[in-house]
Amino acid sequence: MPASGQRQQPEATHPVAQRIVVGVDGSDSSLQALRWAVRYAQLTGASVDAVAAWEYPAPVGGWGMAPLAMVSETDFGYLAAQQLKDAVARIGRPRHHVLIRQLVAEGNPARVLLDASADADLLVVGNRGHGGFAGLLLGSVSQHCVHHASCPVVVIRGPARTENPQVAEADGNRTRQRR
Repeated sequence: MPASGQRQQPEATHPVAQRIVVGVDGSDSSLQALRWAVRYAQLTGASVDAVAAWEYPAPVGGWGMAPLAMVSETDFGYLAAQQLKDAVARIGRPRHHVLIRQLVAEGNPARVLLDASADADLLVVGNRGHGGFAGLLLGSVSQHCVHHASCPVVVIRGPARTENPQVAEADGNRTRQRR
């Protein structure tokens, strides 16, 4: 028991390194998710696992429009790894050291992210990737992760996309006025 007038010092605690998993497919929203994850890692001392998934396209096996030889000569794993490397380079070096591991795995993107984040502290995904319908608010991969992840999930919205340049200009003016 401390003498009167002395404050008891709290026991020193050693922070447990956190692990953040972020899905990266090269889309604008996945780049935003990667930037967010790295900034969050800087604040918390966490490491970041940037994960890219790849699958063989549906025409493999001779069904569909692409010739089988064209598909079999393509190294999809290498292309995914290169795209991931480029995405990490595009976000720039963090001000404070953050360990960023680049992981590439074959499989359905949602399943790959769920497996990679099974023992993670946080999963970060963009709201829309390269596939699907641009008008949807949430992509199929991010929606699947939100519903099935074993850790908290953060969904980062990428920049708004629009087909009408007048609408984009009007949206930009509104955004500037709010700031």
